[in-house]
Amino acid sequence: MNTFEAAVMIVIIVLVLFPIGWMVATAFKSPAVVYQYTMWFEPTLENFRNIFSERWNIGKNILNSSIVAISVVIIATPLAVGAAYAFSRLMFPLKRTMFQWILLTQFIPAVAIVLPFYVMFRTLNLLDTYFALIIVNLSGVLPYAIWTIKGFIDAIPIEAEEAARIDGAGRFRVIWDIVVPMAWPGIMTAAIFCLILTWNEFLFGYLLTRQHAVPLPVGLISFVLERGTVWELVAATGIIITIPMFFFAMIIQRHFTKGMNLGAVR
Repeated sequence: MNTFEAAVMIVIIVLVLFPIGWMVATAFKSPAVVYQYTMWFEPTLENFRNIFSERWNIGKNILNSSIVAISVVIIATPLAVGAAYAFSRLMFPLKRTMFQWILLTQFIPAVAIVLPFYVMFRTLNLLDTYFALIIVNLSGVLPYAIWTIKGFIDAIPIEAEEAARIDGAGRFRVIWDIVVPMAWPGIMTAAIFCLILTWNEFLFGYLLTRQHAVPLPVGLISFVLERGTVWELVAATGIIITIPMFFFAMIIQRHFTKGMNLGAVR
């Protein structure tokens, strides 16, 4: 690496890390020094206590986002594995056409389908419920999960499944004992993205909830719109939003990296 490349890399690192560092610093500042451009201040945890107070109610928003995101992952993962296996291994009419239509749903803007979802859930009296958020998020993440996992199943040698069938294993036993372990990096990759996309989803959460099931991103924006931009509290909330995803990614980094590499090979 020459001097120019090193300089460019340093500039990029600074541009990426500076906003994050500033957010972390602001989260530990008191209101008296939050607008002072200094890195020397007495840190305080008061902002984190405030965001969990009844007035801010961020704890309820975190619980809502956690329930929806975890539910989506638990439901989407086995559904995606089953659908991906069917598209990869089974033969049935219009298989290719159905798979293409599933992929085409990824190109539909969310704003184009939010009104039909709103009307449907209002008719069923399901607005402001976890069920509504889980359904709309499933419709968004399932096509990607199916496409990702199918690519990994395609890469599994069919001979491994045939050998298991010769030994007397049924279809579900083959999927559980052969396909799932060999496609595990792809399954984890799909699950990670399902979790992240659901955790960060804003549009449907904003339009389909009012009070009971408000997710974390919507709760943050609602507070800013109602009470103004209180930067120290916004920064503290930003850390709360980011930390779960950061540690989760660190824990499963091995599966994530391996999955992306195998996906590139295919």
